[in-house]
Amino acid sequence: MVKIGAVVAEFNFDITQMMLDLAKEHAKFLDSEITEVITVPGVFDMPLAIKKLLLKDDIDAVVTLGAVIEGSTSHDEIVVQHASRKIADLALEYDKPVSLGITGPGMTRLEAHQRVDYAKRAVEAAVKMCKRLE
Repeated sequence: MVKIGAVVAEFNFDITQMMLDLAKEHAKFLDSEITEVITVPGVFDMPLAIKKLLLKDDIDAVVTLGAVIEGSTSHDEIVVQHASRKIADLALEYDKPVSLGITGPGMTRLEAHQRVDYAKRAVEAAVKMCKRLE
């Protein structure tokens, strides 16, 4: 059984809470479990929480869940670009999978709701990576 930590953004929490529920359900379907959840203010704040989870011996992988909705500036692009780069760096640094379940940038609130199932993809990627790296 793969033990997964989840880092969930509070920003757009109506969407990210649905993502977390789906992620937990899909983990069980894959005979895995989300054993710990850390909520952070937003996607940009995820790396430190991811690092805390990666340091734990009883966490095999981490999934990130967030929804970055387009605003009137390019802020959404900057947030996703920098967060995703650091997330990838942490996976390499700690030799554990960290999957990207962050939707956006450049999407509307409606599109974010339509992409809630990306959480399932993130869990699936984490589980597959753990099994393939054994």
